[in-house]
Amino acid sequence: MSEYRRKAIIKQLEDSDRPITGSELAEVFDVSRQVIVQDIAIIRASGLHVMATSNGYLIPKLKKTSHLIKTFVSKHNGFDNMEEELEIIVEYGGKVIDVIVEHPVYGEIVGTLHISNKEDVDNFLKKVKESGANPLSILTQGDHIHTIEVPSEKVFRLIMDELRAKGYVE
Repeated sequence: MSEYRRKAIIKQLEDSDRPITGSELAEVFDVSRQVIVQDIAIIRASGLHVMATSNGYLIPKLKKTSHLIKTFVSKHNGFDNMEEELEIIVEYGGKVIDVIVEHPVYGEIVGTLHISNKEDVDNFLKKVKESGANPLSILTQGDHIHTIEVPSEKVFRLIMDELRAKGYVE
């Protein structure tokens, strides 16, 4: 039964165009969230790359796309600024793939986000606030790097122009 469930979990993750939470998977398979966490660990141990994001689990898809992957350095402090920054990116059709900080001891620390729309922004901020966790950028006095996916160079320039106008990028 557990082997069947793990195969079904893989299928769900492969077929999904969004991350799926452990709670959602637990409900689908009528098991506890902890069973899903253990299943994901076993799936990973078998060699399949399953990412855990703030929005749930996903299997990265290698697909041909005309979208561009871009990075930029940003600086701000506080949740309001974080919300505004993320909303600017998704309002133009961008997807926030991750946030990166350069730690003096640990080197590069990456937080996988996969935020594609306003609902994702709201859910992410809710989780941050409810958990009491600080953003990674607290480690670097607000400095951080985002990797984003954008549909075109023009869209990237529009995002950068607005972020620049708000003082988040130079």
